[in-house]
Amino acid sequence: MLRLKKYNLKSKAFTLFSLLFVLLFLSCDKVVELDLEAGDPKIVIDAEIMWEKGTDGSQQSIKITRMAPYYSAEVPKVSGAQVRVENINGDIFTFNESEPGLYVCTNFVPVINMEYKLFVQVDGQSLTATEKLVSVSPIDKIEQELMPDITGPDFIVVSFYYKDPADQVNYYLTDYKADYLGYPEHNLSNDEFVNGNEINEKFGGTDLKPGKIMEITHRGVSKNFYNYMNLILQAASSNPFGAVPGNIRGNIINTTDTDNFALGYFRLYEANHVLYTVK
Repeated sequence: MLRLKKYNLKSKAFTLFSLLFVLLFLSCDKVVELDLEAGDPKIVIDAEIMWEKGTDGSQQSIKITRMAPYYSAEVPKVSGAQVRVENINGDIFTFNESEPGLYVCTNFVPVINMEYKLFVQVDGQSLTATEKLVSVSPIDKIEQELMPDITGPDFIVVSFYYKDPADQVNYYLTDYKADYLGYPEHNLSNDEFVNGNEINEKFGGTDLKPGKIMEITHRGVSKNFYNYMNLILQAASSNPFGAVPGNIRGNIINTTDTDNFALGYFRLYEANHVLYTVK
């Protein structure tokens, strides 16, 4: 299936607009820092349990930080938390702090479709979240082609293919990394119109040159996390001159004080992680 990703292929119209905007204000060399009101320093829990195909999935980590003021150069790391994950069978996996804000488990046991519950004790608050571990179809092949561009030279597009299961509804999250990208590019997809078929996902651009190494991480995700990430990506790609979106709530619940919610999302999934050298 042919899919061009709206988060991956750069819009030349947007680039031209950005260039004109910069040129318009080249004469302004005074840096202005706004006196922004600081919000509550909420806890942020980055709890990604990813079972990479070909591994036993026993090594997992959870990061806990705190929101910082807008102009802060550092993200405060939260130490001293108690972190554990339990599965529906009652097995307990303890995450011990290995460095400030980083909590590591070395004996995690991932099981597809198993339900897991996160427990975090921090700042006198009890935080919990529940999610199932979602499977992903294996990547069968990777291909590349030249994409014609009427406004400039042809550019390389890399595609990977996988077979979507016909007996279930599936949601996917893919990350692309390369040395010319300042941060990973993300793409969401689902099988609403292609259930049970071969699916291909595409990534390309003028900076994707022969010899470049692409890092692709393809995940199967839950519907709820898919919807959460969709809101995140929409906010990230929205009008830069529009209103700042409010905090997007994840699935983490504060059972001590429901109004004092934490940010982040507890998610578990199987993933394909591949390295591809562009030809």
